[in-house]
Amino acid sequence: MAENRTGPRSTVREYRTEELAEAAGIPVRTLRFYRERKLLPPPRREGRIAWYDDHHLARLRTIAALLERGHTLGGIAELTAAFEKGRDVGQLGELLGIGWSEETPVRLSPEALADYFEGEVTPENLAASLDLGYLATDGEEIVHVSRRLLDVSSALVREGVPLSAVLETGRRVREHADAMAALFSELISAHLGEEALRRLRPLAKSVVEAELSMAMDRLHKPSAQEPSS
Repeated sequence: MAENRTGPRSTVREYRTEELAEAAGIPVRTLRFYRERKLLPPPRREGRIAWYDDHHLARLRTIAALLERGHTLGGIAELTAAFEKGRDVGQLGELLGIGWSEETPVRLSPEALADYFEGEVTPENLAASLDLGYLATDGEEIVHVSRRLLDVSSALVREGVPLSAVLETGRRVREHADAMAALFSELISAHLGEEALRRLRPLAKSVVEAELSMAMDRLHKPSAQEPSS
């Protein structure tokens, strides 16, 4: 492993092929396969030695997270090409698997992401965000899949909630959200057919918002001794 200094304040960590594969937790043959499929940008060459950097490592971690979410290598290649061609973030959202979601993806620089979370952007939290599918990275470009989730997460961190706790809660919320989505989808599909799902999707959103609001009321209902304001 080497450090390539690109300026008085800028230090880029570099890896040989074996070192990068070890850091990413993959076999060397898998790394070479990704390179042949053009899922990785070319390394810097120094004679016969190929040097990779942290941008390549970030790409490999993104590939692993997307594979975990069920994306194919072909789909990941399309996503990679979208990043490199500067495709609109709305189109990136479709590639990331949020289809006709109401969520708006957000493109961020690493510095902007760090500003959102005030020192909480650690390697562990980045890995958790990638695993959840909240973030996708390509070198220095980052896409968060949901403006609303980004804003809520950063607001909680500003209030003093650790980002690691926010992400863990997000993981648990997703489990319940998946179950609610399955219930509504089964209801509509059984009685009206799958073609009605998109049209009636706002009804599901209204049910979930109303039930969550009432659940919060029940959970935090003032006791009889508390004076009403």
